Amino acid sequence: MKQYLSLSEEVLKAKEQGKPVVALESTIISHGMPYPQNVKTAREVEQIIRDHGAVPATIAILDGKIKIGLTDNELEDFGNSTEVAKVSRRDLAYLVATKQKGATTVAATMICAELAGITTFVTGGIGGVHRGAETSMDISADLEELSKTNVAVVCAGAKSILDLGLTMEYLETKGVPVMGYQTDVLPAFYTRTSEFPVNFRADQVEDIAATLKTKWDLNLSGGAVIANPIPSEYAMSEEMITNVIETALQEARDNHISGKEVTPFLLGKVKELTDGKSLDANIALVKHNAKVGAQIAVSFATQG
Repeated sequence: MKQYLSLSEEVLKAKEQGKPVVALESTIISHGMPYPQNVKTAREVEQIIRDHGAVPATIAILDGKIKIGLTDNELEDFGNSTEVAKVSRRDLAYLVATKQKGATTVAATMICAELAGITTFVTGGIGGVHRGAETSMDISADLEELSKTNVAVVCAGAKSILDLGLTMEYLETKGVPVMGYQTDVLPAFYTRTSEFPVNFRADQVEDIAATLKTKWDLNLSGGAVIANPIPSEYAMSEEMITNVIETALQEARDNHISGKEVTPFLLGKVKELTDGKSLDANIALVKHNAKVGAQIAVSFATQG
């Protein structure tokens, strides 16, 4: 296994010194934002993690290796490249074996983080059960990964383009705890609230870290969702975002867009219909998640 992993100098040093490390995905760089905003945001997010006492490890597939932490040049090259495959569990072995460039999704980042001994991962939002999944069977691999991989995922909930009720039901069936950080309800990415309660509310990062340690000490395999609402000054109104999503979904149906093309189409439409405010919201919530994720990782490292 070790021959496939390549740890950056910064991450290697952190591991040797016993410093907490926080994993970051690379899909947000290659597929989530336009260049150069993606690289600028990635660097800022990494710095936030450092500022809060942890070490960032952006994960990507390069040159037949799973890179755990990217150099500044690698980050720039990655963000500026147009030929980057999106990597989930099913794609990981093939892209490493054929030495292609790959951006890790939530599921793939969790796998790679666990291989590198990293237990805290920061992202924007998790995937989930898509609307109409009762006929399409369109369910994100993120949920299955959460059921078996021992990594905590700090996110702003799930995107409201999904069926949040069915997403929560799926996570419950798989035994994945959804902890709300200073919230009683699941945040819905662009909005701070939804109608769905979280399993547990934690107002202190220490309680989250202690829960994670106890979970894994008890050999309760699988991850956990740490739902951290978008900062209120960047949040959008539920009514507005619901209308925007309904419009986008109808357009997707009219254009016969299906499968893996649906999510990028919807996110592009949401950005267009919100005059770009959704991109500002996306950046703000990732930065906020980075701060909370670093604090959790630092607290987890002191659990003993």
